[in-house]
Amino acid sequence: MPEGDAVYRTAARLRGALDGRTLTRSDFRVPQHATADLTGRAVLTTLSRGKHLLTRVEGGLTVHTHLRMDGSWLVTPAGRRTAPGDRVRLILANAEWQAVGVRLGMVDLVRTGDEARLVGHLGPDLLGADWDPGEAVRRLRAAPGRTIGEALLDQRNLAGIGTIFRAETLFLRGVWPWKKVGEIEDLDGLVALAQRLLDANKAHAGTVTTGDRRPANATWVYGRAGRPCRRCGTRISRGEMGMRPQERLILWCAGCQPR
Repeated sequence: MPEGDAVYRTAARLRGALDGRTLTRSDFRVPQHATADLTGRAVLTTLSRGKHLLTRVEGGLTVHTHLRMDGSWLVTPAGRRTAPGDRVRLILANAEWQAVGVRLGMVDLVRTGDEARLVGHLGPDLLGADWDPGEAVRRLRAAPGRTIGEALLDQRNLAGIGTIFRAETLFLRGVWPWKKVGEIEDLDGLVALAQRLLDANKAHAGTVTTGDRRPANATWVYGRAGRPCRRCGTRISRGEMGMRPQERLILWCAGCQPR
């Protein structure tokens, strides 16, 4: 699933193509909004909120989308042919550009004043202008018996982290993923590092946490199961965390992140 940095970049692409321009085409290909038509309205802006996207248009309306596992937004010149079949869920176009939502996991159209119904449950956005590390730590500490690996993926605590940044953050802090939140001495430092990692990656495609942009060297543990740790040589472990069917991939180094 695209994480907060990728969604942040997607919002920037949509802003560049749609902001301040009047829609000449509005095609919702989801049953609940099949008759909706935003043609003639100008797009005000698109914001990212964790892993969610909010596209606000004139008339107090917001298009809410979520990429989930397979979704993406493609920006192409207006009029270009789109993908066949049912892959396309939404098209927003103006005289110059078209934004094509492919395999979007969620598509909603709500009053802008009702956005909280969709994203109000989220914790502080790691890449938001109003990022609040103290509030993120407070929310994490509210469940001290929970594993830190599960708590970091809970978007109600802090919004934007996925499996990649969870694995990389915990490795760099030397924290075993199954350690309880209440047992972590410097939770503030852990949260601060997670924010710095996402912020450092928001302007470019691909995830780099080692400082080396070469694909084979870009991460410490993610994507390296069974290979030797770059620090200590221990084989990187791979497992799953969370209750079924919500379990998610986790990678760690038993040498650098001891139990």
